[in-house]
Amino acid sequence: MTDRPGVLITGVSGRMGRMLTELVIASDDMRLVAALERPGHEWVGQDLGLAMGRGALGITVTDDPLEAFAKAQIVLDFTAPEASVEFARLAAQARAVHVIGTTGFTEEQLAALRPAARHAVIIRAGNMSLGVNLLTVLVRMVAEKLDADYDIEIVEAHHNRKVDAPSGTALMLGEAAAEGRGVKLAEVADRGRDGITGPRERGHIGFSAIRGGDIIGEHQVIFAGQGERLVLGHVASDRALFARGALKAALWGMNRKPGEYDMLDVLGLR
Repeated sequence: MTDRPGVLITGVSGRMGRMLTELVIASDDMRLVAALERPGHEWVGQDLGLAMGRGALGITVTDDPLEAFAKAQIVLDFTAPEASVEFARLAAQARAVHVIGTTGFTEEQLAALRPAARHAVIIRAGNMSLGVNLLTVLVRMVAEKLDADYDIEIVEAHHNRKVDAPSGTALMLGEAAAEGRGVKLAEVADRGRDGITGPRERGHIGFSAIRGGDIIGEHQVIFAGQGERLVLGHVASDRALFARGALKAALWGMNRKPGEYDMLDVLGLR
């Protein structure tokens, strides 16, 4: 039993935190050892299972990161960018595999993650699903074959509580398209249109974000040419697929050297 790696789940009260908890508890390959929440949260000091409305788990929710990270070999982190940057530093000190599903990072925050990767494994992805990561490979291939006569537009839809836009997955797809075209996404991205914008810039990659209801996640990449459109897409119908991907990534990372990885590495798609 004790040879299974111990898992810390950050932001444990969130939807992904709860889902990760259920999957880790059911796993034969890892064990839950710590649960972290922000100071002042009502779950802090409670048994995690009771806080979730199920039987006691013997894990007390803490707001002390040092206490939590000291117990863990794996950290599953779907929180906020500023929190994930700090967690990366703590995971590096603990030499724990840090799986980051957080989205919405700035370039400065991404740069702040890099020093931690010199000491521990960081696996970060805007989306943990197999289907989406296969989609990024297809988008890169198509973008490489179709020149700028084909306009690229990325449309994504998520639930009304999502706080960042475009989604991390949409940006992954945009990066894949830009890589296929041999350009930098930051130089060709149109991330919002309003008013009299003028004609579309040749070679630019457009983004549109829909927010509403309980949409789990839908993404389309449109290659629009003269007389035809090629549409590649993915629809998530169960949020558990992201959690399952995170667990798969964590176990894969246990045997890796320190560094920055993503789901394409985990799935052998590079």
